[in-house]
Amino acid sequence: MSVRSWFFILIGCATIVGCTQEQKKVVASVAPKPPTLIEPFKFHKMIEVAPGQYYDILSWGRGAVDTGSLLILHSDSSGRKFTTTTGDVKGTIVDVYNSDMDIDGHPEILLQAKRKDTINYNTIYAFEFYETKVQKLDFPKLTSSQRKGYRGNDNFYISEGKFIREFPIYEGSGSSAKPTGAKRKLEYSLYNNSFNVKQLSKDSTSVKDKSVVSAPVKKPVEEKHTTVKKSEKKKHKAEVHKKKKKRHRN
Repeated sequence: MSVRSWFFILIGCATIVGCTQEQKKVVASVAPKPPTLIEPFKFHKMIEVAPGQYYDILSWGRGAVDTGSLLILHSDSSGRKFTTTTGDVKGTIVDVYNSDMDIDGHPEILLQAKRKDTINYNTIYAFEFYETKVQKLDFPKLTSSQRKGYRGNDNFYISEGKFIREFPIYEGSGSSAKPTGAKRKLEYSLYNNSFNVKQLSKDSTSVKDKSVVSAPVKKPVEEKHTTVKKSEKKKHKAEVHKKKKKRHRN
C-alpha cells in the first residue's frame, strides 16, 4: 500500500474521532445541573413577566425551617431599574405563580407556602407590582364552610386569568379522617386590589341522599245523599194539596 493511501486513511480516522468527541460534548451540554442554593437561601424561582422584566423570588433564613423571610428582586433591564421587596413567611415556600387577574397591565406575584398544621396548611402571599411601588394584597383565608373537611394537599394553578385552588375533602377528624373522593374547587379573581372567591364545585359531603316521599293519596270524597222516606213524601203532598184548596175557597 502506498504512502498516499496511508495518509488518507489517517485523515479519515482523525475525522471520525473528532466527530465522536464533538457529539459527546453536545450530549453533555444538553442537561446542565440545576444551581445549588447556598445558605441562608432555601428557595429560588425566576419569572419573566415581559421582555426585560424579571422577578427573582427567594426565601431565606437560618435556623427554623417553618419560618423565614421572602425576598423579591425586580429587574427592569430596559429601564435599568432594580427594586427589592421583603416580608416574613410562615411555612416553606414551594411554588410561585404570576398573573394579571384584574387586567390592568400590572403583574401579580403569588407565593405558596406550606405549613405543618392541617387547618391553615397553605398560605398565599400576594403582591401587585407597579412601575414605582408594590402593593401587598390580602389573600382571603378559608371560611368555616370552605374549611369543612380540609386537610391540605392543595393544588393551585392559573386558568383563564383566574387563580384556582383545589383540595380533597376528608370526613372525620384527627388520624381517623378519611378522604371522601370529592374535591372542593375555588376560583379567586381580583378587583380593586381585593380578592373575590367563588366556589365552583358542589360538595358531595354536604349533599345527603333523600328518600323520595310519595305524596299522600287523597281519599275520595263521599257524596252524602239525603234519603226521603215514602211516608214523609205523602205527608208533604197532603199539605200542599190542602194549601191549594184553601186558596181556591178564598
